[in-house]
Amino acid sequence: MKLLQIIYHSQSGASAQMARAAWQGAKAEQVVATRVMRVWDAGTSDLVQADAVLLVAAENSGALSGGMKDFLDRTFYPAINRGLVLPYALIISAGNDGRGAVRQAQRILSGYPFPPVAEPLILRGEVSCEHLKQSSQMGQAFAAGLEMGIY
Repeated sequence: MKLLQIIYHSQSGASAQMARAAWQGAKAEQVVATRVMRVWDAGTSDLVQADAVLLVAAENSGALSGGMKDFLDRTFYPAINRGLVLPYALIISAGNDGRGAVRQAQRILSGYPFPPVAEPLILRGEVSCEHLKQSSQMGQAFAAGLEMGIY
C-alpha cells in the first residue's frame, strides 16, 4: 500500500483545517494510506516512509511560514543524502497573495529534488467552505494519481 504523507504548519488553525480536508479527500482512495502530521512532529524518517507528500502551510508576511521552512531546512540534506525523490503538492493559506510563499517553497523543493504533481493551490482569505472543498479535491486527486501509479 502506498503512503501519502500530509505535513502541515498552522498557527491560526486555517492550514490545519485545510490539511484535514485534504486528508478527508485522500481517504476516499482506500488503496492509499494517508497520514497527517504537524511539521514539528515530522522529520526525514517520515519522508523515507512516504511515497508522496502534500505540504500545507501559511503565508506569513509574504513568505513561507517559519514552521514549514524549519521542516524543509531540517530534512533537506538528510533527504538528499538518502536520494529521496518524492512527488509533492502544495496548499498555501494566504492572507496576502500567496505567491511569495509558493516561490520560496518551490525553490527549496526543487533542490531535494521533489517534483510537483500539480499547480500549487493558493487559498486566499478566511477559510471558507470553498477552501475546504478545494483542499479535499487536491487530497483526493493526489491519492488517486498515486494509486494509479501516475506519480
